[in-house]
Amino acid sequence: MSAIIAIDIGGTQLRVAVYPRNSTTPIKIQRVPSRGLEDGVFDRLTALIDSVWPDEPVDILCAAVPGPLNPYTGIIIETPNIPAWKNYPLAELLSKKYNVPAYIGNDANLAVLGEWLYGAGKGHHDIVYLTISTGIGGGVICGDKLIEGFRGMATELGHITVIPDGPVCSCGVHGHLEAVASGPAIAKYVCEQIAAGRESSLGCGPLTARQISEAAHQGDELAREAFVRAGEFIGQATADFLHMFNPSIVILGGGVSFSGALLLDPIKDSMRRHVMDKAYLDGLEFTTAKLGDDAGLLGSLAQAHIKLSEK
Repeated sequence: MSAIIAIDIGGTQLRVAVYPRNSTTPIKIQRVPSRGLEDGVFDRLTALIDSVWPDEPVDILCAAVPGPLNPYTGIIIETPNIPAWKNYPLAELLSKKYNVPAYIGNDANLAVLGEWLYGAGKGHHDIVYLTISTGIGGGVICGDKLIEGFRGMATELGHITVIPDGPVCSCGVHGHLEAVASGPAIAKYVCEQIAAGRESSLGCGPLTARQISEAAHQGDELAREAFVRAGEFIGQATADFLHMFNPSIVILGGGVSFSGALLLDPIKDSMRRHVMDKAYLDGLEFTTAKLGDDAGLLGSLAQAHIKLSEK
C-alpha cells in the first residue's frame, strides 16, 4: 500500500494528513500554529510532515495555499500571513527534501476539486464554488476540468468589482466583492452604521460575522440588514458567474455561509433578479459545501489523485 501526503497551509494553522492512496479516510492528521509572521515556517511545516510520515511509500505531496500562486511552477507569488513566502518555490523545496513529486494549488481551487470528487459537487460536471470567510475566494469546474488560466491564477471570484470606487479591498483595489461581503466587511458595515447613530444590540468593539449572525437571529434589525446587504452583492456577482460559466451547481463554503438562510436567502433572491435569463436557473442546484474544515486537506488529496491519474 502506498500513501499520499496532503497539506493545508492556513493563516492560523498548518495541517498535514496521510491518506492511503485509494481512501479518503486519513491514517493520521497533525496540526501546529502557522506563526507566519515569525521565521522558520518551512521548518515547522517539514517537522510536521516528518511527524506523520508513514512506513508505506509516499507517492506524492500536495498542498493547499491561500493567495496567488503558480501551480505549474509550484511557486507561491504571495500568501496572506506568511510575508516571507513571496515568490517562494514551495513545491520544489518539498520535492527536493522528500524526493517525491510535490505540487501546490490555490486553496479555493483545491476546495472545488474536493467538493467535486468527494462532496456536494459529486456527479456534476460544471461547478461554481465560493468560499465566504475572512476573504472571498472561488473555484470553477467546467466540463470536468478545473479552470486555472495562463499562469494558474484564474477564478479569483472575490475580486470582481461590484461597486466602482467602493471600499478598499484587502488586495488594495476599490470595490471588490470581498470588500463588501466578506466576514470583516459585514462587521465593518455594522460598526460604521452604529457610529453613525443606528441602534443595535451590538457594541462597536471588535465584531465577527458570527456575533452579527447571532444578533440577527435574535431580532437585531441592523445585523439582519448587514447580511441582506452582503447577500445582495454576492447574489449579483453569482448571476455574473452563471452568465460566464453556466454551472449546474453553485456551492457556498466558508464560515460566513454557516449563517444559513440569513445569508443564503438574500443571495438567491438577488441572483434571480440579476440573471439575464431564467434559463440559467433551470435545473440549477444551490447548496452549501460538505467538506467543512477538511476542505483544504481533501482538496489537496483530490489534486494528488488527479496528478497521479495523469501519469
